[in-house]
Amino acid sequence: MALDYAFGLHAVEELLRRQPKSVTCLWVQKGRDDGRMQALLALAATADTPVSRLPRVKLDELVSGRHQGVVAQLGENTAGQSDLRWSEEHLAQAVLENPQALILVLDGVTDPHNLGACLRSADAAGVTAVVVPKDNAADITAVVRKVACGATETVPLVRVTNLARSLGALKAAGVWIYGTAGEAGQSIYNTELSGPVALVMGAEGAGMRRLTRERCDFLVSLPMAGSVSSLNVSVATGVCLFEIRRQRLLADHAGGL
Repeated sequence: MALDYAFGLHAVEELLRRQPKSVTCLWVQKGRDDGRMQALLALAATADTPVSRLPRVKLDELVSGRHQGVVAQLGENTAGQSDLRWSEEHLAQAVLENPQALILVLDGVTDPHNLGACLRSADAAGVTAVVVPKDNAADITAVVRKVACGATETVPLVRVTNLARSLGALKAAGVWIYGTAGEAGQSIYNTELSGPVALVMGAEGAGMRRLTRERCDFLVSLPMAGSVSSLNVSVATGVCLFEIRRQRLLADHAGGL
């Protein structure tokens, strides 16, 4: 069985804080003893995680990416389980319990950097859960954990077999489905996004699939002022999520007056 790793200071810190038993071994760079590294080593000591010092070149051989001098090995029985994963039943319960539920749906995002960046934005915007299809979509990997900066341990991920059917179930539960499409005539800035909302972002380049689009209650777009026709999916996700958050903060403020 292939070994699973996490790397990067933020990603490993969150694992040691939230899922310390998932880390079976920690490798840190020889000669790096700054404050961030000392704090990480203190977490490892609290969790009784074995620590070994390795030259940077050895860490470079373990993972492909900017590891920042720290690589964690995940145990075979916990690899993939250290991430926060929900079932569809768990998601349905969360929607019922939260009248302001915010669901991010990624329809076929395959690039791990984009998935990691979307998870990071989802955490910052207070997203209830992220929904992705099981097929033709990126899953949590060491690269995703690194880019997400700890969000894989804080944002629930729901992998579904049939995305169109899952969107139908969300609609039946009272969630409004907003799909993003460049050709949509309605700007997200002119759209009221209150109540339980699912924001659907299409795949890199291809956008939403036909069945996904048909399940949407509304299609919205981001008005573009320059010469490019679209944004990277993770950038667009961040912009849309924070427009939703802006509207909700304003509504909360108005309600408190």
